[in-house]
Amino acid sequence: MTKFARLGFAASAIIFLWSCSNEAEKAHDAGSESATDVSPATDSDTGPGAITGEGLARHIKALASDDFEGRAPTTPGGEKARRYIANEYQRLGLEPVNGSYFQSVPMVEATLDPAQSNFHVNINGAIRALGYKTDSVYWTKRVEENVSFENSDMVFVGYGVVAPEYGWNDYEGVDVAGKTVVILVNDPGFATQDPNLFNGNAMTYYGRWTYKYEEAARQGAVAALVIHDTAPAAYGWGVVEGSWSGPQLDLQRPDNGAGRAIAEGWITNETARELLNAAGLDLDTLQDAAISSDFDPAPMTGLTASANLVQTIRRSEDANVIGVLPGAEHPDEYVLYMGHWDHLGINPTQDGEDKIFNGAVDNATGIAAMLEIAERFANNEERPARSILFAAVTAEESGLLGSAYMAEDPPVPLAQIVGGINIDAILPSPPAKDIIVVGYGASQLEDILKAAAENHDRYLRPDAEPEKGYFYRSDHISFAKKGVPMLYADSGIDLREGGEDAGRSFGAGYTNNRYHAPSDEYNDSWNMSGMTDTVEVLYETGAAIAYSGDWPNWYEGNEFRALRDAQRSGE
Repeated sequence: MTKFARLGFAASAIIFLWSCSNEAEKAHDAGSESATDVSPATDSDTGPGAITGEGLARHIKALASDDFEGRAPTTPGGEKARRYIANEYQRLGLEPVNGSYFQSVPMVEATLDPAQSNFHVNINGAIRALGYKTDSVYWTKRVEENVSFENSDMVFVGYGVVAPEYGWNDYEGVDVAGKTVVILVNDPGFATQDPNLFNGNAMTYYGRWTYKYEEAARQGAVAALVIHDTAPAAYGWGVVEGSWSGPQLDLQRPDNGAGRAIAEGWITNETARELLNAAGLDLDTLQDAAISSDFDPAPMTGLTASANLVQTIRRSEDANVIGVLPGAEHPDEYVLYMGHWDHLGINPTQDGEDKIFNGAVDNATGIAAMLEIAERFANNEERPARSILFAAVTAEESGLLGSAYMAEDPPVPLAQIVGGINIDAILPSPPAKDIIVVGYGASQLEDILKAAAENHDRYLRPDAEPEKGYFYRSDHISFAKKGVPMLYADSGIDLREGGEDAGRSFGAGYTNNRYHAPSDEYNDSWNMSGMTDTVEVLYETGAAIAYSGDWPNWYEGNEFRALRDAQRSGE
């Protein structure tokens, strides 16, 4: 989309925002009946429908209390959180979808037994075992207690990317069915820093390890190993061995994971170099070649891989909590607000007396924001033309599982979701002049957000580290990779008092001291004014779509644009 077209699109949103800025709101019945004994307070505390700091604090304080035990999926505390949200939906008059506020999410937990498992490479007759955690971390997505393969030829496939919009196919000219593919992390844009190659420094979806394993399976590979490198991965080997070992939660898929490669994993950079050298190849030379669309996959001659994976399986079930406010004119068109309700629960081995990971910022704030936005829409005198779909999803902390299930089994057709806004962890920072857009430059939703932000004297700021791919690490990506335009925005760092230095210091304080720690707790001393303003901007962004007939799309050249165009055309 050209710059002028973007400005025109934003102008329509500005006109709408101006026209509805004085919109009257009806009072809510403070006596709404609760469905269970965990119902939150009624709206008499917060005023008739407006988004307020008091309303946000009320939800955060409840959801992040010790009573909810850290809101881990499949626990009593998680069930209590789901009921709380459903009670709010009921109180606000949101309708259930398919007869219930709860969308069941079947899950399976697989725990590899390293003592009984192995992954080794035959190098011209000599066996080279890959040490678990020292050389490699591996697993299987197949829901079986024992899977194995033997004597699989190995092939280096560059970045393992098939991207028609970039004229790129790393698998062209090679059949990897039954073979073990070795893949570079991230994408060629990061490697070259060329803004005209993929998305330059900013990671695309093709750079995510999730994509690489999925594509390897589509190509028929029996195993896929991603080479770890700290800079392009954005984390060290310690994160790999900690995150991909131990119990691994995943969705219970209809095919029990049969469509995935038998084995997936990471190998250290040093181990990859050793194996490639044994095949007469050099990793640095291959990396240089892999940044070209003319790259040819390199067979690792003389090397074959074998693996035997033994694991225990535990099945469980949790739920997304979904409600809809029907539209007055186009009820079959939807604006999506989403956030994850889960956190890390209780860890008995945690040092110190406090074992509860309350998750006040992450993500009681997002659920509180979504509920306040729902209250605002429900109390508007004029019902939105389009329906508003509210989804509190489970198991984000376990790998975006709730949103992935919802995108695979959507409660409404994906083609009818006009666009979505994901709210994940809003810091209680003082008022800011900016709003951070994670994955900046993705879709026309940003034009609408820009109009809403300007209505509050705020400007948009791209996230500071696009190379780390944060856009692909929260729940909205589950819908984005299905084609639905999605927006992920956060409070800014350019504070009205203290500027960027104060904002960065505030953010660092949370990241270093409270993120994923028992200390992520609500405190009555929180300054709610900045959060309230951000939530109001996100409400106005959704309202600009809900009260209009516009269909925002991904920008031209975005990796999800072709999916959306095909989806909307019914192909």
